[in-house]
Amino acid sequence: MSRTNTTPKTAERRTRPTRRAFDRDQALAAALREFWTHGYETTSIASLTEAMGIRPPSLYAAFGDKRQLFEEAVELYKRTYGAAPLRGPDARSAIAAMLRHLAADYTDPSHPPGCLIIGAATNCGRESQDVKAKLRAMREDTKAAFASRIRADIEAGRLAATADADKLAAFYAAVVQGMHQQACDGADRATLQHIADAAMAAWPAAPHPATAAADANG
Repeated sequence: MSRTNTTPKTAERRTRPTRRAFDRDQALAAALREFWTHGYETTSIASLTEAMGIRPPSLYAAFGDKRQLFEEAVELYKRTYGAAPLRGPDARSAIAAMLRHLAADYTDPSHPPGCLIIGAATNCGRESQDVKAKLRAMREDTKAAFASRIRADIEAGRLAATADADKLAAFYAAVVQGMHQQACDGADRATLQHIADAAMAAWPAAPHPATAAADANG
């Protein structure tokens, strides 16, 4: 009677299931689309793993948990989509350029409409308030950047000394959020651009040169 020349370790290796290989970057991009489409709270592990083409153990091994996966998805979004930096010689041109960029980005058919940072935590329960707070802080950072550029224009005399940088920044932050909602409701790029144009028409007029000189002289 012959013996099978198989050690216990060899038998274990033969019966152990093979790990499924997957592209981590592609899986993260798929997770981003799920969160972007459905929001953080309502995106389930089941829907994530289906979209990513992996099983739950692979998700946990590669990304930790849903919360950590969402954080990575947000960082990917910030690197590849969303608001462009505030660039321009003055606040008006910089904010106008951002709104033009968002009119195109929020309606780009190659990805879900609107903005992940605005929409992903709309319906968060008590257990997800940290997610909501983090996204709110990102939006506040954008509003603060608006205010900083506007304040610089006031100091340079491009806007009247009576202009309120914080209130003006809040207005344009509200325009951005409104453009997001319009895009999610099906508005096209042209409609969002009209909104942006109307918002920029509300920009305060530059002070009269004589007034600006008087303000500069005290």
